[in-house]
Amino acid sequence: MTLFSLLLVLVWERLFKLGEHWQIDHRFEPLFCRSGKASLMKTILMAVVWMAVIYVILKLAGGLFFGVISLLLWIVIALFCIGAGEIRRHYRDYLTAARKGEADAASRMADELALIHGLPQECSEEERLRELQNALVWINFRFYLAPLFWFVAAGPFGPVALAGYALLRAYQTWLARRATPLERAMSGVDRLLHWLDWIPARLAGVAYALLGHGEKALPAWLASLTDGRTSQYSVLTHLAQFSLAREPHTDAVKTPRAAVTLARKITMVLVVIVALLTIYGALM
Repeated sequence: MTLFSLLLVLVWERLFKLGEHWQIDHRFEPLFCRSGKASLMKTILMAVVWMAVIYVILKLAGGLFFGVISLLLWIVIALFCIGAGEIRRHYRDYLTAARKGEADAASRMADELALIHGLPQECSEEERLRELQNALVWINFRFYLAPLFWFVAAGPFGPVALAGYALLRAYQTWLARRATPLERAMSGVDRLLHWLDWIPARLAGVAYALLGHGEKALPAWLASLTDGRTSQYSVLTHLAQFSLAREPHTDAVKTPRAAVTLARKITMVLVVIVALLTIYGALM
């Protein structure tokens, strides 16, 4: 059921999920607005309560109509948690502005794409485009690869784990956009996601390393296995740049497109690996 749900969700997301209506970020925004003062305990409580609600719903639906209701719930939950519909629209708006030479509009969309970690201000255009590439690699990780990992790794509790991860991701995005840096730090959401992203970042990182300059990337990946302090963003984007650095970072359209193309390739490779492992497990 996990593989079927995942494939269906990825196809649906690619074809139809272009706005915010099928994103958990949009649905939970009113709750975040009314949540009051940020704290680590409140962040954990929100995630635990949300995961408990999903668990109870799935438990009540178990066995109804020969499992069809459970399958539909898996698909609906995954649709809300996997994919970056609104961010894909920002990316298209950025490309449109960059093609037309509208520097201010392109800069606004680039800042929106790099909302979580930001773009350097006092730097060359080449450095700024490199950081934009890193932001796009991170978006692919946060909205596709990491959710895919939790959906698959948690087994029968996949939707529960996926829902909890997506809530924390949505809360971090909301804090980055609406709250002060101090409030975001007090929420503890960055620390929670740092550890939740540790294993998925290493798994995605080895895929980037193998597709990049292996003689340089693999030692960097091995070093990351014992590194618990460096941000997962830095670990993943450093490995991705071994592949992305092959081309000059000078074109405002081609440079970010290279990052998106590579990220899609990594996603497809990991989906194929999951499919093969699932089929192998079913045959054994």
